[in-house]
Amino acid sequence: MDTSRLIRKSETEWWIEPFAGMTVPGIIYATENLVRDMDEKVYEQVSSVARLPGIVQASFAMPDAHWGYGFPIGGVAAFDSDSGVVSAGGVGFDISCGVRALRTGLTVDDVAPVKKELADVLFRAIPAGVGSTGTLKLNSNQMMDMLTGGARWAVDSGYGVREDLERIEEYGCMAGARPENVSDLAIKRQKDEMGTLGSGNHYLEVQKVTEVFDIELARAFGVRPGEVVLSIHCGSRGLGHQIGTDYLRKMVSEAPAFGWKMPDRELAFAPIHSKLGQEYLGAMRAGINCALANRQIITHLARQAFVRILPAAKLDVIYDVSHNTCKLEQHIVNGVRRELYVHRKGATRAFGPGHPALPRALEAAGQPVLIGGTMGTASFILAGAAATLGGTAAGETAAFSSSCHGAGRQMSRHQALRQWNGRQIVDQLAARGILIRTPSQRGVAEEAPGAYKDVTAVVDAAHEAKLSRKVARLEPLVCIKG
Repeated sequence: MDTSRLIRKSETEWWIEPFAGMTVPGIIYATENLVRDMDEKVYEQVSSVARLPGIVQASFAMPDAHWGYGFPIGGVAAFDSDSGVVSAGGVGFDISCGVRALRTGLTVDDVAPVKKELADVLFRAIPAGVGSTGTLKLNSNQMMDMLTGGARWAVDSGYGVREDLERIEEYGCMAGARPENVSDLAIKRQKDEMGTLGSGNHYLEVQKVTEVFDIELARAFGVRPGEVVLSIHCGSRGLGHQIGTDYLRKMVSEAPAFGWKMPDRELAFAPIHSKLGQEYLGAMRAGINCALANRQIITHLARQAFVRILPAAKLDVIYDVSHNTCKLEQHIVNGVRRELYVHRKGATRAFGPGHPALPRALEAAGQPVLIGGTMGTASFILAGAAATLGGTAAGETAAFSSSCHGAGRQMSRHQALRQWNGRQIVDQLAARGILIRTPSQRGVAEEAPGAYKDVTAVVDAAHEAKLSRKVARLEPLVCIKG
């Protein structure tokens, strides 16, 4: 990106002053190197989002931002609850894609002698890949209950324990879901896909804690140096993608009726209180519940696999947080508390200490922010850092209490395929002690570590910008890759 068009406010804050219909500035949080490496589309899309009706404060981009569909991936925007809009492109197609992290109670020395066996058992237990299906087949009534109940439904159905729900965003169930707003095609696509990872950048990864940056926060999260952690990264599978597809088409077709000119077809939107806006929100919330239930079922399957090989494994949830959502939240803007619809696309909610949405055990530390790397690079556990409602005199938050979600791609999947061979990557990682299990060598090449930005640089930028605080660094031992 050409930085000459930006105004630098600090080492990690860059502004796009309003122009050509922008009603708020664009704000990019990143170091100079990360900004320069961003594609020009990020500038264009951040600017386009700033032209949407009812947008509040700014159109934000996280340090891992790159080109997306309508909104940049790594984009954050909040809209007035009365005059604002909701955009399917501002949520993304993989609704509620997110990360769940679990501590195992095991050390690297416990896992090392059985690592290969553990990799094989996990690969057999957790379906992965394009169109992957599981053994769980839901009928129509079960689908409706799942879309309404989320992870709570999964626990009630025998997949996990009640204690899991305390450490899940929204306590495992997104209120306001309307399964009746989800198309029959979306439901058909999902009925055999519960408990599956899918493809792309999704994974289940056995990791080791290699570094702790903040001892007190790590203790609050139950994370110790040398411990083995399990991370699950996936979302709402075919259902979420179909919801996004269905409602993007509807928003495009109904745009003339709203009397607004879209800056970009991919940024199609609907007024929040319109019939279409409310229908989308209800369907999107059902998609969130699908993703939360999916990660809960995978957690149950992973626990069963672990204890077959390592009976002492505990697998307690550290936290589960999504990074493709739109939620009604309270934030203080210019000293006034307001209800806003916050879109986070490839951006993680990062509530700070004392926020009322956090469980009591995490009130003092703040929300865990889980940052996924690639199969050959580090992942991170961060903590929400922004001042929260009533937490300071102003109560303002940076980017509406949001942080990055991963490394962010620096080249397309097609470019990666031209540069890497899946088998070679698997062999190279095995030589480093990282075991990959995958149904698709093509998928491995598309997700090659080199296709992504430096996740450490991204996390350092988020920490420096005070979007979140570094807690621990994790490195992969085993990766089940779609």
